[in-house]
Amino acid sequence: MGHGSTHADLSAGNIQLPAFALGFRNAAIGLAVIGLGAGAAIGYTGMFGTDAHHFWRAYLIAFLFALTPCLGGLFFVFVQHLTRAGWSVAVRRPAEALASNLRWIWILFVPFAVLWFMGKANVLWVWADMESLKANNEAEYHIVHAKEAFLNAKFFWIRACVYFGVWALLANFFVGNSVRQDETGDIALSERMQKWAGPAAILFGLTTTFAAFDWIMSISPAWFSTMFGVYFFCGCATAGFATMILITVRLRQLGTLRGIVSPEHMQDLGKLLFAFGMVFWAYIGFSQYMLIWYANVPEETGWFLARQLGGWAPLSFALLFGHFLIPFVAVMSKWQKRRALVLAAAAVWMLVFHYVDLYWLVMPEIPHDIGTFSTYAAISEKYTNEATHIGNPVNFLLAIGALATVIVGTLGTLSRIALVPKKDPRLAESIRFENM
Repeated sequence: MGHGSTHADLSAGNIQLPAFALGFRNAAIGLAVIGLGAGAAIGYTGMFGTDAHHFWRAYLIAFLFALTPCLGGLFFVFVQHLTRAGWSVAVRRPAEALASNLRWIWILFVPFAVLWFMGKANVLWVWADMESLKANNEAEYHIVHAKEAFLNAKFFWIRACVYFGVWALLANFFVGNSVRQDETGDIALSERMQKWAGPAAILFGLTTTFAAFDWIMSISPAWFSTMFGVYFFCGCATAGFATMILITVRLRQLGTLRGIVSPEHMQDLGKLLFAFGMVFWAYIGFSQYMLIWYANVPEETGWFLARQLGGWAPLSFALLFGHFLIPFVAVMSKWQKRRALVLAAAAVWMLVFHYVDLYWLVMPEIPHDIGTFSTYAAISEKYTNEATHIGNPVNFLLAIGALATVIVGTLGTLSRIALVPKKDPRLAESIRFENM
């Protein structure tokens, strides 16, 4: 810990979002309308060969691409209170602004409720119509039938309401108390957030894990992995830290947070992105793959096999290099983490490959006849032309539109509150923080 000055400029000009920055919010509103509107139009008309199967999976990916940075922001917030960290106070507000979106993010999930109401949810979750599943794939039906106590519409929507309710309550609690402390300076609010950070961590872990099971893993309902929830959490952390870095760098470019956020803070944010987005992601991904592939149980290996067929094989390798090897080497040095533009470029890179990761998780479909092949070469030959369709414009339009809604919400929050928890008792410690 260093012993620099504890005095910082907490004037409105340094810790309030400049009025002209709201122009970015208006631009984001336009992107949200255009992206989601055009994406829906393509899905409805079937342009670019987009069928209902592809459209709804693309929209799920876009929804998750918007949700994960917000969950990552919430994770950062309660972990700082749980560990009673001092260094992070200066950069905590961008995470709180991201987390605040969890109070309304459920709106983006409403189209799935409409899909269920129309009786067409099996276009995304095949277990939504068990009779159709039985007619099309009896072998998978028998496996999924045993899971009907969990995979049924009523319980699915009860769980979804619980997830969104818990996330909204946690965001409201931590963000609300932090903003209230800006007005009162009451230290008891910090103690209260520290007290409830432990239960928050448990609730967060359970809800994100089961949300991953429900919304992603159950797309292939015969397949399962007990590590899948951790893998999804890792994606949330990656997206959250990357987005925090971009927000913080941009705020400094706008002339705010002078003397408050330093290269020391940027280095630590870079460490978190490096640890979760590259190292931990690779560790969990490899562990899941190695255990399932080595066990060689057909119901489990089919999921990975589908991602090694045709065009999915190059995409899998691109994910390995883009999500791990290349950024690992690029930002390993502490000096790269201290350079704002380099770190921002790394954050954008990681967000792009986070989207690719979500696409890789959601879009591939396990061939129904995968169990009838005697060799890997035989199935690989049959599906050698399997296309990923990742270049379909609907993917980008929906992703940009969904992410733009989060940008709108985040900027709206930052425009109403201070850009730093100005009366947090550990702010002085954070300002003079130095890496050892």
